[in-house]
Amino acid sequence: MYAIIQTGGKQYRVSPGDVLRVERLSGERGDEVILDQVLLVTDGDAVQVGQPLVPDAAVRTRIIRQGKARKILIFKKKRRKNYRRKQGHRQMFTALQVDEIIL
Repeated sequence: MYAIIQTGGKQYRVSPGDVLRVERLSGERGDEVILDQVLLVTDGDAVQVGQPLVPDAAVRTRIIRQGKARKILIFKKKRRKNYRRKQGHRQMFTALQVDEIIL
């Protein structure tokens, strides 16, 4: 059994027991989060495709970590013009443990 969900402007394929990193969600470690934007649910041969969402479907998850991802460096340069810019960015994330898929 798996589902395709949407959160933070991205889509993820999840199964019970999976751990996934998504864009930062509010909440503390151990809190339960219900993700209700389910685009597709499959259980063996039965497939339910939403238009755009599957009605009454949700994914129950638990927050296991809030953190920052590795630093990404942005470096811009124009040759022979003495133009150099260096910038860094660390994206905030939430790690979720998928408990169950609700139909």
